[in-house]
Amino acid sequence: MLFLNLNVFAQEDLDSESINPETPTDTTYREKYGLRVGIDISKLARTFFEDDYTGFLIEGDMRVYKNYYAAAEIGNETLPFNEDEIEVSASGSFIKLGVNYNAYENWAGMENIVFAGLRYGFSTFSQEIEQYRIYTRNNYFEDDIRRDQEETTGLTAGWIELMAGFKVEVLNNLFLSANVQLKSRVNESKPNGFDNLTIPGFGRTYDDSKFGIGYGYSISYLIPIFRKAKN
Repeated sequence: MLFLNLNVFAQEDLDSESINPETPTDTTYREKYGLRVGIDISKLARTFFEDDYTGFLIEGDMRVYKNYYAAAEIGNETLPFNEDEIEVSASGSFIKLGVNYNAYENWAGMENIVFAGLRYGFSTFSQEIEQYRIYTRNNYFEDDIRRDQEETTGLTAGWIELMAGFKVEVLNNLFLSANVQLKSRVNESKPNGFDNLTIPGFGRTYDDSKFGIGYGYSISYLIPIFRKAKN
């Protein structure tokens, strides 16, 4: 009889736990969806350490579907070009729009990203020839250096950019990231009788190639908007 009574009490306890509304039943992890906003700290560092460079970049991305993120960057740069024969600087603003794909499968509770991205970049800028040297083979006279300060405004350039990088959550919603970029110019306007030697947002150009390279290090913060169950 005592054994039967113990079984009855145990069954009642189990039944009460099964109907207790405070008992958690949904163990599905819900991932964060929101807006991540940050700044490129590499450009700030160059501004601090290099006398002839200034620049900043604000970046943002938003998760729109599973591993896909809409991404945008906007910034301003003054880029120098200093060689033995000529010194030129280009100043202007730029914007990049595109998408990122996260190839990293996170554990529950992690929000890290290893991504590949595609961007279209567009820049409006001016270019100033600060000084140049007249080429001559006659070594009798001193170098003929001209400082005419010739400036061309209203220049534009567009390019396609492939990007690869990572974003690591170091504190709750705070991310450090790094990326590398491969760029290809698709259109540009040039000064009369001259080339664009640097383009804000694109970087240095080369005579025999439309390609360029770049890099970035940034710190960003994720503003959660909602959570969604992981598929």
